[in-house]
Amino acid sequence: MSGKKQQRWYLGGMGACAAVCFTHPLDTIKVHLQTQQGKDPIHRVLVRTLKTNGIMGIYSGLSASILRQATYTSVRFGAYEVARARLTPSDGSPLPFTTKVALAAMGGTLGILAGNPADVVNVRMQNDMRLPVAQRVGYRHVFHGLATIVRVEGIGALYRGLQANIPRSILINIGQVACYDQAKQGVLGLGILKDGIAVHFLSSFIAGTMATTLTQPVDVVKTRLMQGTQFNSIAEVVVATAKEGPLAFYKGFVPAWIRLSPQTILTWVFLERLRIIFPPK
Repeated sequence: MSGKKQQRWYLGGMGACAAVCFTHPLDTIKVHLQTQQGKDPIHRVLVRTLKTNGIMGIYSGLSASILRQATYTSVRFGAYEVARARLTPSDGSPLPFTTKVALAAMGGTLGILAGNPADVVNVRMQNDMRLPVAQRVGYRHVFHGLATIVRVEGIGALYRGLQANIPRSILINIGQVACYDQAKQGVLGLGILKDGIAVHFLSSFIAGTMATTLTQPVDVVKTRLMQGTQFNSIAEVVVATAKEGPLAFYKGFVPAWIRLSPQTILTWVFLERLRIIFPPK
């Protein structure tokens, strides 16, 4: 073990922070679609948000998104990276996909324990902009949001939705990390492309699609649970959502895919470049 080098665990968080600066508007629209009571399409929600709040409306909660990636993604990517390095055989042969899935699940669980408070603030800040002016809390930034929620609702409110977030985080980490790792291994194994941006793009596109498919039903439930106090349990959210029809669990799937796929692609492209700049140690 002493001679085995491993990637720097924090690079995943750095890559994700850079990526979210480009994809945050899509995340904002996704939250608006999931929390609306009607069935307005994505373009109407986007136009309404821009008309009501201007360009800053779709960037509401960006500071919370960055903090979320700095905590949540750093831990979930980092835990996977450290564990994989320790379990990889000395000859460098790849781990079985089932082992990668287990490691990604472990990383996802640890990541959301670190990142749930920022996730709650992120959803609240995004949702606050769509409320009538008189009903808005007016969060100024992520730390104001954290302080406001703790002062008004108690520290436990920062872990609202954790029950729904844990399985969601496990699934998204399996999709984004384990599937990326496996897809990259498979693409390189074909012998057509060399390790480079084309491989990173294709592998992360596959990973982003898998992550969206796996997580969308859980994402809808956790977003509705975290947006306020009208629901007291996951069961209440599931029942209320089911009354709208089974497709309600996939509300916002297209913007979720549009957001998560670029987020996954940019995260991995940035991360792979960071791995070159900061080589294994």
